Amino acid sequence: MDGLNSLMDGFAAALTPINLLYAFVGVLLGTAIGVLPGIGPAMTIALLLPITYTLEPTQAFIMFAGIYYGGMYGGSTTSILLNTPGESSSVVTAIEGNLMAKAGRGAAALATAAIGSFIAGTIGTLLLALLAPEIVKVAIKLGAPDFFAVMVLAFIAVTTVLGSSKVRGFAALAIGLLIGTVGIDPNSGQQRLTLGLPELADGIDVVVVAVGLFAVGEALWVAAHLRRAPIQVMGVSGKYMTRDDWGRSWKPWLRGTVIGFPFGAIPAGGAEIPTFLSYVTEKKLSKHPEEFGKGAIEGVAGPEATNNASAAGGLVPLLTLGIPTTATAAVMLGAFQGYGIQPGPRLLDDQADLVWALIASLFIGNVILLALNLPLVGMWAKLLQIPRPYLYAGILFFASVGAYAANTSAFDLWLLLVIGILGFMMRRYGIPVVPAIIGIILGPVAEKQLRTALQISDGELGGLVNTPFSKIVYVIILLVIVVPPVLGALRKRRPGGGDGDRPTGDLIPVAANREGE
Repeated sequence: MDGLNSLMDGFAAALTPINLLYAFVGVLLGTAIGVLPGIGPAMTIALLLPITYTLEPTQAFIMFAGIYYGGMYGGSTTSILLNTPGESSSVVTAIEGNLMAKAGRGAAALATAAIGSFIAGTIGTLLLALLAPEIVKVAIKLGAPDFFAVMVLAFIAVTTVLGSSKVRGFAALAIGLLIGTVGIDPNSGQQRLTLGLPELADGIDVVVVAVGLFAVGEALWVAAHLRRAPIQVMGVSGKYMTRDDWGRSWKPWLRGTVIGFPFGAIPAGGAEIPTFLSYVTEKKLSKHPEEFGKGAIEGVAGPEATNNASAAGGLVPLLTLGIPTTATAAVMLGAFQGYGIQPGPRLLDDQADLVWALIASLFIGNVILLALNLPLVGMWAKLLQIPRPYLYAGILFFASVGAYAANTSAFDLWLLLVIGILGFMMRRYGIPVVPAIIGIILGPVAEKQLRTALQISDGELGGLVNTPFSKIVYVIILLVIVVPPVLGALRKRRPGGGDGDRPTGDLIPVAANREGE
């Protein structure tokens, strides 16, 4: 009940006229940018993050919540109408959604995605409000070895669970950890990896890194492929949802919520697995399995609800443990750190007003999103017709302004270009971006917890596993590493083993592989 009482206080703060305005502006901006091709929620937030630094923290995070949900909705629009998922968690939505659009049912696909997102986001946010205080009660008892173990779990999860290559995943993590160590050593006070440049003594600003890897890297990648055949944009046609569509969608919405939230709430990384599980589940349970692969509405309703429930669940480890498990959560963590706030067990005590206003604004943003976007879906579809050169020239402009505004330093513009080229090369060689972003943000925190644990144990490595909680986490890590290869080997030994129910469709693989989310 403490969580519900605190949530009511959060609504009192979030429902003031000025904060409602910021929530509305956040949803509008998030949707407008998130709906553009190849731009997912993480990139949307990275681009708009510098805008929030001019506001008071509570106002900024209320606007940020609107951007978060707006970007999520925009990603589903590009998946359905353009067959270009902004992130890999939207790939499954694109399979049936784009086929529905090609069959003249784009409006129905967008409607079931929007309503499913609203239902899953609302339930997921309510669970966040109920669970966060309870998790904090446990987390506040954890020590440095426990937090380091959880961070190692997050590192292993995003490199082994996400993406098709563990080697590339670990390479991305290594890049992120390397960038995260640039600056002054907290113990010795010596500069490390600064190349003798005084501008790097304070480290690399997370805004510059996020905008460079996502926005600039994406713009350079698209510029290198502009001469490819143009992508067909499907129009928004047909009725929104018939009575039959409602009857076929409401159960997938609820099942998707049940599947997605637990995957997001544990530090095991991303919505790719639960969205795939939702797709397979709906295919198994559907009364119209023959429509899958031809445009089944259940194949949109379930995965899209799962995606949003997982996103809401991902805020649980972010706010209570300070652990991001997706690129979007990592950029959100960067936003907290930009205000000098470190999410973790003390957050609900030290910044209670801000946190509960943020959670309440997630509910409000969800309602605004549904009310705003269903009537305006045709307008958002027209944004997809913006020529790519103009679109990405604009992205580069705003990325440069945002990077400069972070520290008002011209050096950051050169740094932005270098990191953008790095982002382009990562896309070129199929190295996922998410492990790098999480390594950059979590690396310094993990280093601090590691050093603290070793200092307590006088340098003994056994001090890292001297608590029951840390031992349990390392067992989970072992299972995460060992179980998938074993299951893969067993699957290959079965007669006819292979892809099974793996979804197929006319996807654009580059869109998913670029982000690696």
